[in-house]
Formats: sequence, C-alpha cells, structure tokens
Amino acid sequence: RSRRSWPGMTEVKAEVFGHLPPEEGGGAVEKFVLRSGSVKVEILSLGCIIAALETKDRDGEFSDVVLGFDTLEGYVRKHPFFGAVVGRVANRIAKGRFSVDGKEYQLFLNSGPNSLHGGSKGFDKVLWSPQVLPNGVCFFRLSPDGEEGYPGDLKVWVTYTLNGGELAINYRAQTSKTTPISLTNHAYFNLAGQGSRDIYDHEICIEADSYLPVDDTKIPTGEVAPVHGTGFDLRQPMELGKHLQKFCLDGFDHNFCLQQAQVRRLVARARHPPTGRVMEVHTTQPGIQFYTGNNLDASLKGKGAAVYPKHSAFCLETQNWPDAVNKPHFPNVLLRPGEEYNHTTWLVFSAA
Repeated sequence: RSRRSWPGMTEVKAEVFGHLPPEEGGGAVEKFVLRSGSVKVEILSLGCIIAALETKDRDGEFSDVVLGFDTLEGYVRKHPFFGAVVGRVANRIAKGRFSVDGKEYQLFLNSGPNSLHGGSKGFDKVLWSPQVLPNGVCFFRLSPDGEEGYPGDLKVWVTYTLNGGELAINYRAQTSKTTPISLTNHAYFNLAGQGSRDIYDHEICIEADSYLPVDDTKIPTGEVAPVHGTGFDLRQPMELGKHLQKFCLDGFDHNFCLQQAQVRRLVARARHPPTGRVMEVHTTQPGIQFYTGNNLDASLKGKGAAVYPKHSAFCLETQNWPDAVNKPHFPNVLLRPGEEYNHTTWLVFSAA
C-alpha cells in the first residue's frame, strides 16, 4: 500500500514490522513510512511510536535522529518510552491519586510513590488502529472506562502528517465521564544522529518565563518559579554541556510553563552546530517537559547496536503541567463529556 500523488508530496507506505507475542495479546504491528524531500519518519501502530526519523544535515546527508530499536522485540521489553505516545496522562500524578466530582481514583504506582505516563500499561504499550491518509497516518483507540484506574470510555485519535520538513502530531479525545487527559510524544532526540555519545554540543532555547520546581520524587511543589537569574533561563540559546557545568546541574527533567494561549506558537529550538541540524517545536500545549536523558545508562542495545548512555538524547515533551489534576492553580487537565480535547505539536526540521 503506497500512495504518491506528484513530486513534492509526502509518500506514505505501510508494512508489517512484527507480531506481538501471545502474552502481549498477539496481533500484527504495522510500520508506516512517511517520506518528504527532507524528512523520512517511521511510525508503529504499537504505541504510535516514532521508531525512526531521518533528517538532512547542511550537506544534505540523512541521519536518524531518534533513539529506538531495530526490531519489535526491543519495544515489547521494558524501555524508557522511546518514541511513544504516552497517556492517558503524561508525566507524574502524585501518589497516583486524584478526585473528580467528589469521587477518588487510585492509579497504579510505577514511578516510586507516583503514577507515570499512564500507569503500568499505558497508551505506549497497546496496539492502535491505523488509517492511512494522503500525507500521513491516523491512529485510533478506545481506552475503556476503568483502564489503568481512569474514569470514562475515552476515544483517542493521534494523527501524524508530514509536509516538507514539518511533522505535525495532532491529539484528539472525547470521553463519557470526566477524566484527566494530557497526551504527548516521548521521542528522544540526538541531532548528531542516534547512537552519538552525548548532547553537550547541542544548543537549546526554550521560550518560557517560568518553570516548575519539583520535590525529590519529581512532583511539582506547586510553585511557579521565574527562570530569571537561574539555570532554568533558557530564553537565549545555550550550549548544553557548558550550561550544565556552569550551573552545576545533573541535567533537566522539568516542566517549562508556556504562554497560556491555545494557538500555535514556537516554544523551543534545538540546534546542533557541527551538522547544522535544527529542530523547532511549535505547539498549542501549556507546558513542555525538557528532559536530558538523565536515566539512560547504556544498558539497552539500540538501533545499529548503539548503546545509549546518560545525556545521549533529549526530549521536548509538549503537555499539560505535571500533577495538574491535584493542583487547582495549574492549567485545567480535565476533559468533560461533550467536550473535545484537541492539541497539536509541530516538529520543524531544517539545516543551517
């Protein structure tokens, strides 16, 4: 199944990537290859995972800039959410507990005392139903009432479309009962090419005047702290390695607070001067988690037999603020029946 209309259009191809083992429910996992003149992206029907993303450097050479695995087996085993869509609620919920309309809900605890990225079997570990589009693919699933402890039947659509150097990811959802929802993609990037040793030579810029300090379990304290005068001021491009040294930081794993306007805006930019690769992040979301791969430890065999040590990739996860369901002064994270959750994030790749 391949479609291409005319040159300059995106080509979309589907192929079988592998079959889930019986204990994982069986079923064929499909891989969708989206290709434009400047970007090639491979997306799996398992967890809507971005398994590869090739983009050009300033000499026109393609490299795969996301971490992941060559085979399905790697994705079925435990891994740190490489390339996956995470939900129902991205990031952490304190003690895995929240109340909606006076009813208390308890989620599975999978990150110390907290619930992380949807629980023990979140959206990243399930098969989605794909539909090929002229310039991309739309994945659908119904998350049943009570799945992972969350209320309501939740219908979810995740659509990837590629136009030139721009990959758009649109998330839509509708629910039968009021539920918290915050969806993101957890791709790990290294613009030098996946398998490169570190990201210290990357320049990062994040358009945020404030960030969320966290406690020792990574739950926001509730304070919305100004970045000014701190190591969290990333409003001007900084070289990551030097910046971490200067501020004696072990890395970032923090939510940066964006303008509260549900319109497309440029929120972050990563640049790799040696290759000229640039990735811009545009979004409608209220927050972005900047994570520098602090928990990577070279224990996983990735693509092309690469290993992924600490700080060998970064994530820029657009999302609602962590633990918003328990913090009334954070942006609203509840979706009610009759409403639609609808957010888009655009990743724009170029070389300069």
